[in-house]
Amino acid sequence: MFMISPRTTSRRSSVVSNVSDIRRLKPHLEGNLKWLDTLECTSDVMCCRFNPDGTLVAVGQSDGAIKVFNSDTAVCLYSLTDGDTIKAHLPVTSVRFMLAASGDLKTEHHHILLASYASGMIKFWHYPSSSCLHTINEVRQTLTAALSPLGNKFLTAGDAEQIYVYDSETKTRVQTCEPSDSRDVMNGHRLRIFALQYHPWIPHVFISGGWDDTIMFWDDRQKHAVRRLYGPHICGDALDIDATHNHILTGSWRKDHILQIWDFESGKKIKDVPMDKFNSSQLYCAQWLGKEYMVCGGCENNMAMIIDRGTLNITGQVVDLPQGVYCIDNSRIGHHPKIAIGAEMCVYLVKNE
Repeated sequence: MFMISPRTTSRRSSVVSNVSDIRRLKPHLEGNLKWLDTLECTSDVMCCRFNPDGTLVAVGQSDGAIKVFNSDTAVCLYSLTDGDTIKAHLPVTSVRFMLAASGDLKTEHHHILLASYASGMIKFWHYPSSSCLHTINEVRQTLTAALSPLGNKFLTAGDAEQIYVYDSETKTRVQTCEPSDSRDVMNGHRLRIFALQYHPWIPHVFISGGWDDTIMFWDDRQKHAVRRLYGPHICGDALDIDATHNHILTGSWRKDHILQIWDFESGKKIKDVPMDKFNSSQLYCAQWLGKEYMVCGGCENNMAMIIDRGTLNITGQVVDLPQGVYCIDNSRIGHHPKIAIGAEMCVYLVKNE
């Protein structure tokens, strides 16, 4: 298996001396990666997501617009904006393709994209017609959203302590998950929340992470967190659960201990994924990549990495990106799923080989 050897400072320091030099660099691949295509956007990329069958990629931009691309042809099929998003002109913070229940024939329940915005809006787009079907206005900056495995509930969180639980069909809030009033009790977040993730097969259970260096474990029927683990400093979509091994992956925006694996049941740390300063970034995003790999990306070195889960070796990387990597997703289709990596005004599609 191909392994990345440590990089030296001479390559970067001799090439990258100022901002204009960074702009001249062209992203390229190292290791066991295949370049598929580039999705070109009209503003900086903030979030991205494949649809369930991997044929579409939705991309949320910093200007509030959403582009939906064909993942095979890289053609932009739909552009989603309305008067609200144009007026607010604030970033899209998450995009999620909603799931229609089996046998549900209602048109309004199919081809729906849920999007959250820094303005506090939650919008439901029927993307084939580029029309917004419903809008929820939250009085806060909404920074992330997540869907339950069955699609019957969704969560939102942001710059406040509260996590809102909604019924997907009625769009009504059914629970507010938050900490106790007492500051002596740590059963909820006290700072911004950047990541939410439902457990793939335990009903009602989800986890959350943010600036308070704590991962909270919740039951969406209860007001307060049921337990917690301490450590990860989450600043983006850098929280994932592996359904096979029941392990949590966290990516932290800091210099050390940036990528970590935890046991979901006990909350104990299994291992730190070792990094060297030339092959690492302060992470904004991290995901499990099938059963055998991890993928993560961030800033400082402006790169994305594929890491073998067994050996913990870096097997591929996308380097010399024009800006930090704010979002990553994979299609979750087949043994070598497509990977989407968002940096500046592009989403780079690659595949692990």
